[in-house]
Amino acid sequence: MHVGAHVSAAGGLFNGPKNAGEIGCETFQFFSRPPQGGNVRNITEEDQKMFRDAMIEHKIKSCYIHGPYITNLASEKASTRGNSIRILREELERGSLLGVKGMMFHPGSAKEVGEEAGVKLVIEGLNKIMHGYKGSCQLLIEISAGAGAVMGDSFEELAAFLDGAERGKEIGICFDTQHAFGSGYDFRTPELLDTMIKKFDKIVGLKKLVASHLNDSKVELGSHKDRHESIGDGLIGKDAIKLFVQHPKLQHLDLLLETPMDEKRAGEVKLLKKWRG
Repeated sequence: MHVGAHVSAAGGLFNGPKNAGEIGCETFQFFSRPPQGGNVRNITEEDQKMFRDAMIEHKIKSCYIHGPYITNLASEKASTRGNSIRILREELERGSLLGVKGMMFHPGSAKEVGEEAGVKLVIEGLNKIMHGYKGSCQLLIEISAGAGAVMGDSFEELAAFLDGAERGKEIGICFDTQHAFGSGYDFRTPELLDTMIKKFDKIVGLKKLVASHLNDSKVELGSHKDRHESIGDGLIGKDAIKLFVQHPKLQHLDLLLETPMDEKRAGEVKLLKKWRG
């Protein structure tokens, strides 16, 4: 288990490892392109060297790219789906150039097409993203809170994506604690956490679980809202997060804070390391 956070890579991708190292991260997550869209610069050989050198200098064990927010594999518009497929494949290729472990993304909203059609469109998108892909960066689907008919807010739906995709065995899952809580999964006691983990293992498979976004929640259980909070300041609570970090079946995960990027971040990283130990 490595501990880290989402950090900025503004001003040069090599700033990702630098900013992560400064707050004590062993792993980190970053955007390799503007999250809301816009032009993206090609990754040169010099960029690759500077990034890898910075990883070594700051003693970072692994890192992840978060896909941009503009993608939607379940859109009613073919142009939006096509653009999303192109961008996500590009991010996988960019991650492979940098030696990134995985690229997590949100499947998108099926608000216009409905859930059944949305599942089919996401599977179709996954097939196109993975077609002919030979890189080392793993595609990771992030569990969602379900706001606005966003896909992937249940273990059953995540399993449907992986089972339906031609190369689903190569695709992993990123478990966001706030999103899962918002979707109605309660894990605030040892018994509830055990039950949730057993359910995930039965439906999806724990071997599919690669990383976790570790966030407290501003909103209540089952709210279907995506609202992150600092560890211990939300409705999940410090004790429940500690249980999650210390669970014996989750020790293979990389933990990535997506809590508010403020002065508490370094302390949160330190706290997670303490709990892990």
